[in-house]
Amino acid sequence: MPDTHPSSAFAKNDRRLINGWAFFDWANSAYALVITVAIFPPYFLALAPDRVNIGGASIRDESLMAWCISLAYLVIAAVSPILSGIADYGGRKMRFMRSFTLLGSLACMSLFFFSSPESLWVGVLGFVLATVGFAGGIVFYNAYLPDIATEDRYDAVSARGFIFGFAGSVLLLLANLAMVLQYQALGFPSETAAIRWAFVSVGVWWLGFAQIPFRRLPPDRPGIMPAGVLKKGYEEIRKAFGILRQSGNTTRFLVSFFCYNAGVQAILFLASSFADKEMRMEKSRLIALVLILQLVAIAGAHLSARLSAWKGNRASLLTMLAVWTVICLLGYDVRTETEVFLLGGAIGLVMGGTQALSRSTYAKFLPEETAETTSFFSFYDVMDKVSTVFGTLVFGLVAQLFGGMRASVLVLSGLFVISIALMLAVRVRRMSAP
Repeated sequence: MPDTHPSSAFAKNDRRLINGWAFFDWANSAYALVITVAIFPPYFLALAPDRVNIGGASIRDESLMAWCISLAYLVIAAVSPILSGIADYGGRKMRFMRSFTLLGSLACMSLFFFSSPESLWVGVLGFVLATVGFAGGIVFYNAYLPDIATEDRYDAVSARGFIFGFAGSVLLLLANLAMVLQYQALGFPSETAAIRWAFVSVGVWWLGFAQIPFRRLPPDRPGIMPAGVLKKGYEEIRKAFGILRQSGNTTRFLVSFFCYNAGVQAILFLASSFADKEMRMEKSRLIALVLILQLVAIAGAHLSARLSAWKGNRASLLTMLAVWTVICLLGYDVRTETEVFLLGGAIGLVMGGTQALSRSTYAKFLPEETAETTSFFSFYDVMDKVSTVFGTLVFGLVAQLFGGMRASVLVLSGLFVISIALMLAVRVRRMSAP
């Protein structure tokens, strides 16, 4: 293997290399599903006092949960351009991918020591650091795509990563569900102990399976990192923003995306907290709800692709945004577990399609003559993270001011209405099939 260009020894579109890359999704998606969505939120709300005193302020536990997510994504949004610059120009993808994975998995395992209201700080710190590790690792995971596949294979390879991530996360979630439901038969002294060991299992799974991509992916380039690489990402994002804002049509789409993505991400992160806090659902029922949501999301992604091919991107997005609005309005007055499961199915139906279609629609707003899209998608990734901060921050603030999450859900419906109004004025070019 030549010392100057280690990646040159790795052939693109190699099946073993691509599968190795996809195993990173298998590894870290377990954290996204098991910790952030299924198990940790209700566990956190069960242990945390209804009101937590921080710096003299009395904060509701559900608001604190939302703001933990806000803080983690604020950190990533701030450093994401630096990470992108390192990934694109510094030749240090593997080093930082390993570092963020180690941070995230160890922080996830540290949640084992969050066992009482007195150790609440362990839960907060561990959750924030694990989320930073998760989001930071994805930056470098995505940056490997051009190294392992040719452009005509990007969609297929990305889809394989999604499939691996879904399969791995659901498999571990089922194992964790068995741990919680059969804790006595498995030798755990209590349900709480089983949940704490589930946190450890996610960290071990994450770190363990990540060794496969670490061994198979191209290594870093040797030598000193180029000068100015730390500010390169910010320069590229500023350049992309300067080009995109020249078009009023593109600006309307981006503002619409910011509004509805804030709502989508807040719902995805905090839906299980809502079901636990407002509906008092048992943990096993919550996990079952998340599993149903994930399964329906697969079908929803296929349906959105068909709808887009039939009616175009804008009509498809408007349809899904209308569904999101109805979900929020109905969620404000949901009363029974059956209604919660029906709403969960509706969320799954539009969840995957909204996220997938947003990125492909954005691609159609890029200058047709540009050959370099990295800076434009770095800008998109930062907008995605900042809107996540905004959505979870607003959710927590409204819950804090009005004494519950139902008001937060109602406010999110307003974000979707604003996004629909903006999207109606957007024109999206339709690309001919090859």
